[in-house]
Amino acid sequence: MAELLPIGKIGKVFGAKGELTVVLYDTFPESVNFEEPVYVDVDSLTVPLFFDKFEPRGRAGATVMFADIDTERRASELVGKEFSMAVERSEDDDELYMEDLVGFVAEVGNGVEGVVTDYIDSEMNPLFEIEIEGREVLIPAVDDFVEEIDVEQQRVIFCLPEGMLSLND
Repeated sequence: MAELLPIGKIGKVFGAKGELTVVLYDTFPESVNFEEPVYVDVDSLTVPLFFDKFEPRGRAGATVMFADIDTERRASELVGKEFSMAVERSEDDDELYMEDLVGFVAEVGNGVEGVVTDYIDSEMNPLFEIEIEGREVLIPAVDDFVEEIDVEQQRVIFCLPEGMLSLND
């Protein structure tokens, strides 16, 4: 069973011929088959894109060109979009990934609950986006803050330092 795994985000246009800079997530594989497409959501459609050029820039970045994206205007339509690759996960793959927690109920202390609405994968500071009483709260996705995960109940219990939730005000 194949599913799409986010592996990076398109940063900005880099030149006039369709070049782009990208930020690579920790999930970006060490070896990539550049014959296989990556996928980007454009106007609610999942669109396959093939790399024409891929030049690493440090550990977490690259300059890329995609096939058929050959103008600055076309490239600019992709800026800010996340790109994913198809990965096979077997039915017996019971490893839990941070992005698997999206949709779980989040208990953040003192009886306050919300819902994990997103996982923002960043090498420098991965975050959970949690909606609590109609407001968006960002919590660092670190082991020290996750006290318990109940997969069956789809619930995450956080142990947050005092004042953490008010940082988002």
